[in-house]
Amino acid sequence: MTDYQPIPLEGFREYPQDEMRARAEAFYGEIKRRHTVRQISGRPVSREVIEACLRAAGTAPSGANHQPWHFAVISDPAIKGKVRAAAEEEERTFYAGRASEDWLEALKPLGTDENKPYLEAAPYLIAIFGQRRGGIEPGENVKNYYVTESVGIATGFLIAALHHAGLATLTHTPAPMNFLTEICGRPSTEKPFLLLVVGYPAEGATIPVHATIKKPLEQITSWL
Repeated sequence: MTDYQPIPLEGFREYPQDEMRARAEAFYGEIKRRHTVRQISGRPVSREVIEACLRAAGTAPSGANHQPWHFAVISDPAIKGKVRAAAEEEERTFYAGRASEDWLEALKPLGTDENKPYLEAAPYLIAIFGQRRGGIEPGENVKNYYVTESVGIATGFLIAALHHAGLATLTHTPAPMNFLTEICGRPSTEKPFLLLVVGYPAEGATIPVHATIKKPLEQITSWL
């Protein structure tokens, strides 16, 4: 166990109030353009871009700084085909009766169904896993803490980074997702968290009107 060893904070930048407000509004202006895209082009994307975005995700805060995440990046067409086949099998069961009527009704405005062609069309799929055990050093096998929260934050960083780089994303969560563990060759101590589809929007790509409806600030905040 490493003892607490403080070092000076470096890298933090404070801005004048006017610049701070401008930067905050500029980021909001950029991130609100992000939408989930279901029509993905097969255009290639540089691996270096994906790597840089993954490094950004890896800076996310985590319980005890254990960084309990693993990103399995899939670009091989054969593996993408296996992922699609397994995901669509689960989705057929979902839409055929596993999902409640309320759930299916909630999904109607999004126009989703069991067909997931983007899982093969996209240049990259990123299967994100949460690690129940691990630690910060290679080979460690200690309990990780706040795994779901930590992986969720890192995933948010990754989505924002990919959008900032000029790519579209789609968050896919077939249930169950255990097939990802086998396909990606991950250990049983890891749990699939989310499958992120990454690429350029296809020509003529659309989004549902429902996706443009965002709750206003006064509905999502309270000031105490």
